[in-house]
Amino acid sequence: MGIRRNWLTHLILIVACAVVAFPILFALVKSTQIRSAVLSPSLIPGDQFLTNVRNVFLNANLLVFMRNSFIVAIAVTVGKTTLSLMAGMALVYFRFPFKRGVFGLILLTLMMPVEVLIVPLFDVISLQPPHTWAEFAAWIARPDKILFEPARYGFGWANTYLAMIVPFLASATGTFLFRQHFMAIPRSLADAARIDGATPWQFLQRVLVPMSWNTIGALAVIEFVYIWNQYLWPKIIIRREELQVVQVGLNLIIGTGEGVQWGYVMAGVILSLVPPLVVFMLLQEQFMRGFALSESK
Repeated sequence: MGIRRNWLTHLILIVACAVVAFPILFALVKSTQIRSAVLSPSLIPGDQFLTNVRNVFLNANLLVFMRNSFIVAIAVTVGKTTLSLMAGMALVYFRFPFKRGVFGLILLTLMMPVEVLIVPLFDVISLQPPHTWAEFAAWIARPDKILFEPARYGFGWANTYLAMIVPFLASATGTFLFRQHFMAIPRSLADAARIDGATPWQFLQRVLVPMSWNTIGALAVIEFVYIWNQYLWPKIIIRREELQVVQVGLNLIIGTGEGVQWGYVMAGVILSLVPPLVVFMLLQEQFMRGFALSESK
């Protein structure tokens, strides 16, 4: 009876894995076929994979799109993880007024959907900054204008890497993860470091960071995959094709014409999966341990 139950469980798991992996396997098979075979129901692998890869790199600028996504994803992952680490430390080990209220406001931002922030964020990022300090001083001296009228000034970062990096450096999720992790670390370590004369930066660098590699790895995987798969914000804020990210670039490859080279597109899809897959494989152990509930944490 037990053997039969195990066999049924394994069969269900195999079917579930096959269903989840089918879109990737379908794209992989189609990336090896010529255009006429791609548009057919045939699932027999072809021999055109290297040709499709070469064409998508040379004719569709996929390498440029992947380079842009890699730059943005690395910058956001490193910046967001660092800021979340320091914010979590401040919320646990520092004393300042309204600390609980600040943490509540941070959690409140998790309830705001991204779509609500798109329009004001676009205005702040795309509008040009004031030409002179006197113009800015005259504007900021009118709080009623600032609160009840649309933004007049911004950073002027449209069509730059900064537009895709800076708005995503703050993370309520990362701050929450590090706060909870630091609260599980004995306070005696902080007291011992203070007695030994360690500064807060030395305590962070020599004590907290070595004890937090699993949480750091887990957050890094989440943020890298999230930024790599971004589509809506780069589509809105970036108008120059040479600065676009890979997800928007794949859509540009498809285009609007009838003569879409779907073999190129499928090859581009497979290649765009490689960087997040590599990051996950490298940090898989830290990712699993970072969310594991155990007495050691």
